[in-house]
Amino acid sequence: MPLLTLNNITMNFGPRRILDGVSFRVNSGDRIAFIGDNGAGKSTLFKIIKGVLTPDGGEVILHGNTIAGYLSQNMDEQDLSGASLKPSSLIELELKMETLSGKISQLSETGGDTSALVNELSDVQSRYEAIGGYDYEYRLKDALAGLGLGNIHGREDYTDLSGGEKMRVCLARLIVDRPDILLLDEPTNHLDMEAVEWLEKYLSSYGGAVFVITHDRHFIDQVATRVIELDGGRITEYKGGYTDYKEQKEHFIKSQTLVAKALEEELAHQLDVKQTMLSHRNISGYHQREKMVAKLEDKLEEARAKLPSGYAKMSFTAQPLERTGRSDRIILQAKDLSMKFDDCDTPLFSNLSFEVTADEKLFLAGPNGCGKTTLLKLLSGHAGDKLQGSSGTVLIGSAQSMGYMEQFVPFDDEEMNCFDELVSRSDIGTTEARTLLARFGFKGDDAFKKISMLSGGERSRLYLCCLLRENPDILFLDEPTNHLDINSREILEDAIKEYSGAVICVSHDRFFIDKCADKVLGFRDNNASVFDSYYFYRRSLQNEPSAEVSSEEPKQENENTVRSVNRAQERKESAKRRQRIADIEKETSRLEAEQKELEAKFGGSCSSEDLKRYEENANRLAALYDEYFELNED
Repeated sequence: MPLLTLNNITMNFGPRRILDGVSFRVNSGDRIAFIGDNGAGKSTLFKIIKGVLTPDGGEVILHGNTIAGYLSQNMDEQDLSGASLKPSSLIELELKMETLSGKISQLSETGGDTSALVNELSDVQSRYEAIGGYDYEYRLKDALAGLGLGNIHGREDYTDLSGGEKMRVCLARLIVDRPDILLLDEPTNHLDMEAVEWLEKYLSSYGGAVFVITHDRHFIDQVATRVIELDGGRITEYKGGYTDYKEQKEHFIKSQTLVAKALEEELAHQLDVKQTMLSHRNISGYHQREKMVAKLEDKLEEARAKLPSGYAKMSFTAQPLERTGRSDRIILQAKDLSMKFDDCDTPLFSNLSFEVTADEKLFLAGPNGCGKTTLLKLLSGHAGDKLQGSSGTVLIGSAQSMGYMEQFVPFDDEEMNCFDELVSRSDIGTTEARTLLARFGFKGDDAFKKISMLSGGERSRLYLCCLLRENPDILFLDEPTNHLDINSREILEDAIKEYSGAVICVSHDRFFIDKCADKVLGFRDNNASVFDSYYFYRRSLQNEPSAEVSSEEPKQENENTVRSVNRAQERKESAKRRQRIADIEKETSRLEAEQKELEAKFGGSCSSEDLKRYEENANRLAALYDEYFELNED
């Protein structure tokens, strides 16, 4: 059953067309993930659907009496000034029932006829029940508790809440209202892992349609039945969740690239034929070829337009810098770390002890407020005198350099552009700087954008680009995927995976953790333990036995969760493979040079030993070539 139809929606912001003929339908039961780069126009389309913005062209059709509920990521657009979280429709019906009940009571006392009022009260009660009035308080309380606000129900003033708390209150109120379509703009922002998991379960069984803007790929895998991607003003639809979307998109890009390449070759051939016709003064044939060339050019332009505008940036080839020393040596050791604030009866955490090796990726996971950022500051030395009440020891080798990236990244000079910032912080040439910036999404003129003009995600990407180029031995990261769209997160992940130093990172992004973590320091009940993966940490919270030592991986998780628990070993193997490739390149260069010297003798002073040596070299080169190509394929 169709609930919403968008027909050829167009929208321009100045000279830029952000929505270019967008058309699709939302049916009852759909759970759609709406994805695309930051600034692509996703939130704009939501506001057009809700009627906040008027498109330049096209129409929005809400079928029948469809009601669309909208959650904006901008808390300034949410109204929490009232003392009650109940919708006005319920409050009005409650007042009406109270008034009718009072009138019926008065008439009953005087012996008057109450039948008409009783019928009217019955109708009002039926409407109240139909929209969930009788169990509204229970459902709201349950939703608030699921979103981590169990202690907030029943308060009279919500205006003093933090931005994250306001967002969760608005989300709880919206989903309990049960509109036909939920339009959710980044609902997982400000939610910890337990709240996100609760929301996933709720939306997966939601009776209406769910249309959600999100960069949380694990969330998409758990909730979505369709993915709609907005790219270059146009949309492409995919079936399934994020993992399905990736497979379908990669297949489409490969096949569409082959189509474009074939058209390019045919166009080049027809241009040659056209020129031949002209040189032979075959004017009729020349004009026929002209028409054919024009059609091929149109087809080629159409084929190229179908390719995602940024598909080339989906690949990232890092060049990890080599380090001296063994990769399994311990470079950071925490002993009996504890933290207790003066105004709290219980410690934030106590007696934490763990070690980090030279190339290990340790991720800190846990609910909001458990102490992850505090611990990161203690480990990195960025706590200073601000955090009183800490005890324990952090041992870091004196020769180890450190880099730290907090949630809001500071730059000394906001008027400097990206290129100058990178060059000023590292010994790097112009070509290498432009190449590195391009890998982090700053291509073309974007490399010269002023820092003051960058979005939150762009600031994070630039800061991380500079930080990785400085190549510290230990990299401390606090929620680095905040403000990043999916493509930027994948760039970050590739960079972290290839980074040759140690990484200690706070993150709620489960897809990011699954892809990059060697170990997870998981928080629970004022303490934390080291786990082999995020999955085992979550199992421990569900009180499943042997969570830390089990070698079984989940059978039904996304492709990034199902992988070896020893990623450090994988990276060691990768390093060995890279070294072997370098050795082969040196050996083949030496043998090829020797072959040329032997070939020079073939016309004159070539001995039987030279011929034998030439044959041995040829066989050796053939084996090395095979090994080289096999290693590169891996």
